[in-house]
Amino acid sequence: MSFKLNPPFRAEHLGSLLRPDYLLQARKQFDNKEITYEQLRVLEDKAVAEAVRLQREVGIKSFTDGEYRRHMFYDGFFDHLEGFEEIQDPPADIFKTYVPDVQAFLAKNIKRASTTLCTGKIRHVKSGYLPQFEALKALVQPEEVKNIKLTLAAPEWFHLRHGEHAFRPGVYANRDEYFDDIAAAYRRELEVLYAAGLRNAQFDAPLLAYFCSESMLKGMQEAGEDSEALLDRYIQLYNDCLAGRPEDMTIGLHLCRGNFRHSIHFSEGGYDAIAVKLFNRINVDCYYLEYDTERAGTFEPLRHLPKNKSVVLGLVTSKFPELEDIGALRERVMEAAKVMTAGTGESEEEALQRICVSPQCGFASHSDGNLLGMDDMKKKLALVKDLATSIWPDA
Repeated sequence: MSFKLNPPFRAEHLGSLLRPDYLLQARKQFDNKEITYEQLRVLEDKAVAEAVRLQREVGIKSFTDGEYRRHMFYDGFFDHLEGFEEIQDPPADIFKTYVPDVQAFLAKNIKRASTTLCTGKIRHVKSGYLPQFEALKALVQPEEVKNIKLTLAAPEWFHLRHGEHAFRPGVYANRDEYFDDIAAAYRRELEVLYAAGLRNAQFDAPLLAYFCSESMLKGMQEAGEDSEALLDRYIQLYNDCLAGRPEDMTIGLHLCRGNFRHSIHFSEGGYDAIAVKLFNRINVDCYYLEYDTERAGTFEPLRHLPKNKSVVLGLVTSKFPELEDIGALRERVMEAAKVMTAGTGESEEEALQRICVSPQCGFASHSDGNLLGMDDMKKKLALVKDLATSIWPDA
């Protein structure tokens, strides 16, 4: 069994980068109707070009646009589908309070942001990601286009938060019909992106990591929701989204425990509860896993990672500026490789070939970003690259 590399590359990052102040200011002006979209676009283009230069300087090969054309990391898919509608000031009773981030917002009395619900039959009418990809293509060499990484919204994003409220009664008879049309829309989205040259995509799926949270599992049980059955259905949803994808398209899956503005996380719990299903039943090539703190648990679940898949260890935190010790990080990589051998019988050197490294999440999943500066971010990315080259000289 072979596994895919390049991508993922030995030194990776998760997609979002801190926005420059001028871009944040321009976005506010646009939202307040003080500047036109064309004026905003000029500044977005400038910022994305700077982001590409930064990635080149530190040696990152999986170019992204820093998600500079988005407000939140999950923007770009649902908001471009026919059948979905943005709901301003959504009522509290349509949210599942056992979901960790929903629970956190309620506990802190944070005003609910708008949400997106299905109010009609779902149909793919245009790609929201395609313009982002095409603009980034123009900034790299033709031979580098295959390395561009596009981050994608999790297909279950609104369902876990809203459950039966995710779609309007009468539009779909049950959640299976709803999921089937989301999967059909995603298959079309991937067809469009592949035709444009995309070969490297990453689903951002923090909600799957929530199934490691004891508080959510307890809340689901109390609400009469079968967490195992729902996880199984989400796995099927991912596989339906990816059915028929081309062999030369690398698909990664990123799990973290929340990465809201000002470095907030929402849940805790190791991958143990979901590892067997996560690694063996979802038809992706690699996993980008949060591993910067104890809240992600130990490496033991990696024993379930099959030989035909690779893992990107998110060892460097993107939440705070303090730099990790490269020696300690290298030891953690070796520890992970050793654990992997216990499940597959391969040598530690063979296991090491299936490992890459990265920050644990993006630097700005929300446009406001985490609690560190531009120079701090650059040092973090450089540390990832230095760590990679210290283990794999050709990184």
